[in-house]
Amino acid sequence: MEPDKNIKDKWYYIVVQSPGTPKEQIMGFKDKNTKIIFVPAFLTKEEAQECFLVMPKDIMNEKYEIQAIIKEDLISQAEKNKYNIFLMDNKGTIKEQID
Repeated sequence: MEPDKNIKDKWYYIVVQSPGTPKEQIMGFKDKNTKIIFVPAFLTKEEAQECFLVMPKDIMNEKYEIQAIIKEDLISQAEKNKYNIFLMDNKGTIKEQID
C-alpha cells in the first residue's frame, strides 16, 4: 500500500532495540566498507519486518520491535547520535537517504 500523499506528517518504520526499557534505542548499523553509521527506515511495516529477518541482531539477549516514527523525530534522533538515515526495501537495499 502506498502512503497517502495528502497526509501532512511523514511516517517511517524503524527497528527499536529493548523497547519499553531504559536501554531503549533505535537500531542502527555501521557499514563495513564505507564506515557510514546509519538507521534503516522503511515505508511499510511489512518491509521492515521482512528486512528485519536478515539484519544482524542479538536475539538471545535483546528484544526488538518494529515501530512507526514521525520523520521529524527520526531525523532529530539520528542527528543527535550522528547517524545517517537510509530508506531501505524489504531486502535491505538502500533506496535513498532521508534528510
